[in-house]
Amino acid sequence: MKKIILMVLLVGVALTSCKSKKRYSDQLRTKNVLSERKKSTSTKKDAEPGRADLPSEPSKFIPFRIASVGEYIETFAETAQLEMMGYGIPASITLAQGILESGSGKGELAMKTNNHFGIKCHKGWEGDYDFHDDDEKGECFRKYNHPMYSFRDHSIFLTTRSRYASLFNLRHTDYKGWARGLKKAGYATDPKYPQKLIYLIEKYDLHKYDRQIKKAGYDTATVVVTGADNIHTVQKGDTLYSLSKKYYLSVDELMQMNNLRSTDLSIGQPLKVKK
Repeated sequence: MKKIILMVLLVGVALTSCKSKKRYSDQLRTKNVLSERKKSTSTKKDAEPGRADLPSEPSKFIPFRIASVGEYIETFAETAQLEMMGYGIPASITLAQGILESGSGKGELAMKTNNHFGIKCHKGWEGDYDFHDDDEKGECFRKYNHPMYSFRDHSIFLTTRSRYASLFNLRHTDYKGWARGLKKAGYATDPKYPQKLIYLIEKYDLHKYDRQIKKAGYDTATVVVTGADNIHTVQKGDTLYSLSKKYYLSVDELMQMNNLRSTDLSIGQPLKVKK
């Protein structure tokens, strides 16, 4: 009888321990977007086209709880830098927009959709969505199961719309030019939008994340041709596959050489290749 009671107690302790560990694991996953990236075990075969660097999107919505602006920056700074390396959008701009548009992750829209940039559904959007009052009542906004997909969609949104093309002629450290250019291109209706972004960048020293990328040699505006390397400027119709055949490189090699986080290319984009 004593043995049976002891076994029951041991099983109960084990189950409690497992539940405790699961809760702790879920909290870590919810708190820090970077842990998702590091813990991902998704293979290239399973990865979505154009999203090879991101883990498979969670099947269920993960609510994020951000306590402060500082925690927001700490959580998403590296994500913004990775997007800068892959798409050329200054990390400072991405972070400042995220802080402003999402209320540092605490805004109503961000809380219920993980949409940190206020991107509306627009024609052709096939992902999940929700309705929120903005310029008009009950507007359709994109919804993501994890904020990292909001950051990626923000990059794709800016790089695939011609009205933002002039921004990519600016240096990646010119956050003031980017802030003014976004307003001029119609990203926001608020006339003080550029000043608000610049204020956030300078108050929280967000431009240091741009400088870190430039210092590491990822600023494509200042790429120097050296040794056996050369630069190919992306033309209409170019794909990583076609360029891999042209320069006798694999798609993976091209992505690694250029620190690309996506197979998407923009016309005029400089790519490092081998002669």
